[in-house]
Amino acid sequence: MAESGSISSAKISSGDAVSGRKEEILCQPCSRQDLQTTADVFCPDCDEFQCNACSKAHTVYAFMKNHKLVNATEVKSKPTSVDMKGMDNCEQHSKFLKFFCEDEKQLCCSTCAIVDHRKCHSVVEVQKIAGKSRPARSQLQKILEDVKSKSERIVNHTDSSKEQLSKDIKATFVEIKKMRADMNKMFDDLEAYVTRETDLFQTEVTNKLSKKRSSNEKHIADATKSLEIVDTVLENGTPSQQFIIEETLKKQVNELCKYVENECQQLQVATVSFRFDERLKLPPLPISDYVPGKLTLNYTLPETKKSVAPVVPQFKLTKITSIDLKQTGDDVGEPLYIGLDFLPDGRLVVVDNQNEKCVIYNEKLQTVGSYQLSYAPQSIVAISEEEVAITRGYHKIDFLRVSKSNDITLNRTCEVTTQYASICLKDDRHFVVGTLDNTIHFRIVSMSGEEKDFSISFPDKKYSVGTSACTYIRNTEKMILTDSHEHTVYIYDVASNTKVVVKDGQIKEPRGVAVGPSDCILVCSKGTNSIVQISQTGLILSSIKLDMNYPYRICVSKDKSVLAVTNSSKVKKKLQLFKLTGCM
Repeated sequence: MAESGSISSAKISSGDAVSGRKEEILCQPCSRQDLQTTADVFCPDCDEFQCNACSKAHTVYAFMKNHKLVNATEVKSKPTSVDMKGMDNCEQHSKFLKFFCEDEKQLCCSTCAIVDHRKCHSVVEVQKIAGKSRPARSQLQKILEDVKSKSERIVNHTDSSKEQLSKDIKATFVEIKKMRADMNKMFDDLEAYVTRETDLFQTEVTNKLSKKRSSNEKHIADATKSLEIVDTVLENGTPSQQFIIEETLKKQVNELCKYVENECQQLQVATVSFRFDERLKLPPLPISDYVPGKLTLNYTLPETKKSVAPVVPQFKLTKITSIDLKQTGDDVGEPLYIGLDFLPDGRLVVVDNQNEKCVIYNEKLQTVGSYQLSYAPQSIVAISEEEVAITRGYHKIDFLRVSKSNDITLNRTCEVTTQYASICLKDDRHFVVGTLDNTIHFRIVSMSGEEKDFSISFPDKKYSVGTSACTYIRNTEKMILTDSHEHTVYIYDVASNTKVVVKDGQIKEPRGVAVGPSDCILVCSKGTNSIVQISQTGLILSSIKLDMNYPYRICVSKDKSVLAVTNSSKVKKKLQLFKLTGCM
């Protein structure tokens, strides 16, 4: 790579301040011999400006005969190469990035294209799409310049903030030193006052307690003596003796019992406390008027940029609308919505396992679109504003386009090696899917069909259709798995390979699961006809009863403001929407 400094060494400016003079390009080989000779040609292979004499070397040496010389006056500046800092190399295979996968929006080398993107439909060469519809000044440059400008403003703000903070701290200690003498005297007087008053009170209370203790020690002795007599007579005495002792001690015992009971009712606890008043007044005022000060350490933001208060973990549901799910003319039976999810614009997409359909609802739960499938679907997830993915259970995942006008078309089908049921997004390029009849209970699948496992230890058991569901919490990398047979919810921490087991009387036959506000966990409890809210640490936050039997599947809108739930009852199947609002 040519150094930028060699360009300036090949040129000098004759008469820098004289108009009409042109910049002169010097021969670089001559310049190294302290000679100033005008360059006549430029050799791209040698990367040099040369005079005619020096350029004759190209006719002398065989290895230079193919060099193409150009007129020096036609070269405005010596060509320079760009150091890409390794960004044009594949991190995995250390090869040049020559291709771009338009399906997954990812650069790739030749190996990536063959190995990782062989199932993708559009992998093109970079040089064929580079520069197409690119503005002169790219959006990337604008963003970086904006980031730089704002970062510089932040740096300046931090410097001024630190300076102001130092000034404030120094001023605070100056004020403290001014008040220290008066404050010390105030607390010395206060200690003397409290000592005097508490000593008097302690003496008075001690005398009362001593008298009470002495009196009740006598009661203990009397009761013990009488008990010994009663025990002896009841064990060894005749019935006559037992009657006599009963009648003789009855009055005495009743009086003693009444006295002791009265004492118990009047037990008192002596306490001492001291609380400062709300305002501080310094000496020479009376001690009763002394008041402490207050130190406040606080961050503040401009009024227009105040931070949003944290969302309260618990919430309440307010029903928006509800519909009964009934068999229509072309259905083979009553609908069974086995999967549902919200599109970013608020429309609800569902898959009907019974009638092999994909249906779209608007915010009023009015049917606005439908698509007939050729198989019984298992679950559905919204990938983007106009695309959804459906698990088929038979080693395939379908990708469907859902247009703004509610038309549904099949984009592509991705083949996989495992049977999958529930599905959710892990990130922009991968799913988390729940398995069927497999001891690995959930896996990661890329949108091109590549499969891999989490580093998690699973119990040796398998789940059949409808007996479990899973979801993923992106922010904390936690996997949630329901087990309807064990009445259990498992919370797996992917990072630490640990799990929390949640068992509670409020959770019976858990089915569908979703991530709610503040990343809480929402579970359909079929056996209690309710939605149970669980924290990520396994704490039961609330249980909300529903007016439907056997809640089965649940999902939450992208902005966490609306919840949809459906059931699996053989009669009165429903689909309901609720407004999610926080509460204490």
